[in-house]
Amino acid sequence: MFITILVIATIAAAILSIGVGLGRLAARPALNRTYRELADAAWQLAHDPLTGLFNRTGLHAVYTGLAAAPGPQPLIVMLLDLDGFKAVNDTYGHDGGDTLLMEVADRISSITEINGGAAARLSGDEFVIILPVRDQQIASLADTIVSAVGRPVQVDTDNGPVTTAVTASIGVAVIESTDHLQDVALHRADTAMYHAKHQGGNQHITYAPGMTMPDRQHRRGPRPRDLRHNRPGVTA
Repeated sequence: MFITILVIATIAAAILSIGVGLGRLAARPALNRTYRELADAAWQLAHDPLTGLFNRTGLHAVYTGLAAAPGPQPLIVMLLDLDGFKAVNDTYGHDGGDTLLMEVADRISSITEINGGAAARLSGDEFVIILPVRDQQIASLADTIVSAVGRPVQVDTDNGPVTTAVTASIGVAVIESTDHLQDVALHRADTAMYHAKHQGGNQHITYAPGMTMPDRQHRRGPRPRDLRHNRPGVTA
């Protein structure tokens, strides 16, 4: 999928440069329109349509770019899962749930961008944040995100606007940019996240060497991304 984005962008640039090079003024509006359409297609491939955050493809593209930079660099990976989101969906419907997801995404994105990182929505109420370590106060930053997510959100219902709130369980892992995204970065952050959820949620837990998943009886079952990852022919 990452290759597809690059191919679209390359074709778009080539089409536009050819049109300009030939000097065909009459063709330029059509070429510009084609370029915009291709650029929009590339954006859609890499972004979640609901929240505007990166999707799984976009996350891989970001991570691939970091891995390709000269020399490995330490990165912070946070996997965030909302506590109590299903209850919001069940109570206020999918429109209410979508409103909450968009608001949470905006809050996560604002904090992430200020700190030089990128945020993605993997599926449902699961988000990922990638940040450079630099001089970040990791625990303080994670607490800031927990607090931001926990602020009340106003959603529209058939009976008018109501205020609701969810909390977040966050797993934090510090890895190298050359580590594998699925098998190392997300796996470690996922393991730590489940410890945060197992201990009541509304908090962050940092992965420590040797940490394993909590007892499976406390888990909610296979995650959508795990099911996709395990399908024949599907790679991370």
